Amino acid sequence: MAILGRIPVEFGAVFPHGVFATGPAEPLENFDTKRQDTDKENGLPVWVVDVYDADPAAGHKASAIRVKVAAQVCPVLPDPSYGPFRPVEFGGLTVTPYVEETGRRPRVAYSFRAREVRPASGGAGKAGRASGDKAAA
Repeated sequence: MAILGRIPVEFGAVFPHGVFATGPAEPLENFDTKRQDTDKENGLPVWVVDVYDADPAAGHKASAIRVKVAAQVCPVLPDPSYGPFRPVEFGGLTVTPYVEETGRRPRVAYSFRAREVRPASGGAGKAGRASGDKAAA
């Protein structure tokens, strides 16, 4: 069986230490049309949330991640609680692997999408992460 498209994953399996949003959600601009991009599966506008993976073993470059959220209205993030950082988690998280070619050696990269973004349950630690997506379903 071939896996095509987005692969559903649980938030806690991908980010066991959680993530921190660094600013408000912003519209994802389509490079060609200069308008807000829409999700190919459901036609909803796409918003981008920039986050940092809280895993201490993640390298600096690997910890900066953009998660795309398809939603009719801009997701509202919680107020900052650690300087500019907002602990959040994502419901309906999917991952799509792809080959990134930057002129150097190609590498496997990942595109993350979600149905929703919400305040992290259990603070910035691991508490409540493994079952987080089940509560939203």
